[in-house]
Amino acid sequence: MIKDQKIFITGGAGFIGSKLIESLVHDNEIVVYDNFTRDSISTKAYLSHPHLKIIEGDILDLAHLKTAMQGANLVVHAAAIAGIDATIQLPVKTMTVNMVGTHNVLQAAQELESLERLVEFSSSEVFGSKAYKVSELNTTETGAVGEARWTYAVSKLAGEHLAHAYYKQYDLPTVTLRPFNVYGPGQVGEGALSIFIRKALKDEDIFIFGDGSQIRAWCYVDDMVEGILTVLTHPNAVGESFNIGNPRAVTTIYGLAEAVCRITKSNSRIVFKEPLSADIELRVPNTQKASTLLDFNAKVDLEEGIMKTIDWIKNNEDTLPSLPEIFNK
Repeated sequence: MIKDQKIFITGGAGFIGSKLIESLVHDNEIVVYDNFTRDSISTKAYLSHPHLKIIEGDILDLAHLKTAMQGANLVVHAAAIAGIDATIQLPVKTMTVNMVGTHNVLQAAQELESLERLVEFSSSEVFGSKAYKVSELNTTETGAVGEARWTYAVSKLAGEHLAHAYYKQYDLPTVTLRPFNVYGPGQVGEGALSIFIRKALKDEDIFIFGDGSQIRAWCYVDDMVEGILTVLTHPNAVGESFNIGNPRAVTTIYGLAEAVCRITKSNSRIVFKEPLSADIELRVPNTQKASTLLDFNAKVDLEEGIMKTIDWIKNNEDTLPSLPEIFNK
């Protein structure tokens, strides 16, 4: 259990960051640093908690970042440009924020005398378009230069290399996580499952970009949070990268849409559209490293996770931002 720490979270207003805070805010001092491009925190019950401080800021602003981070014992770097729509529209910003921003976080953390651990978020995208039971020792790869999808993947891989470089050169206690398709209550933005549920509850057409045969392993957000809490404290985590996902919760994109329609008893049509960019045909992690070194394994199965997410969206639909136009046309 983490207690009496000062924890600095970039991107703490986002989906995973705001969920992480629920587990930490009662026993620790939390500083959220975010530009609020996405906002999952404003409706949280803990928003007025005396242990929580929210600073609006940009990770590209190194001076502000250093000031805000002062005194932190634990740093979680979750801020990034993410999502296919954002990456396609803003490829330069995607690479700048994800690479330069990560460097800024690492540089600011290096100057902290109090730092005990820094957790940096990479992405399962670093494994390329076909990734079956990939372990942390598998070669990372990307597609053609100039293809929008790989702009994001390359930027996250660069951040991961930077984190490892700071560990090796400066002995900064870094850990990198590679999340695999995290979903659940509180998700905003372009998460496929969240979008499918929101459309299904209104009996609106559900769009699948591609033929629907793409295979994914889905990780419930509570399991992701438990993974973060584990690497923040476990001595075996320092200097390592870990896949965080659920290799048992596997289905195609079409199968996911069908499951959502079945559980919600929706009359939505499933409509296939041309892919927005290069697609991921197969993505299933090998999580043996986290199991062996950290004794961590994802627990929530897909059916249970879908039902919990449906219940949350039903109760919070009015507070969710509008979906991007690409999911409505």
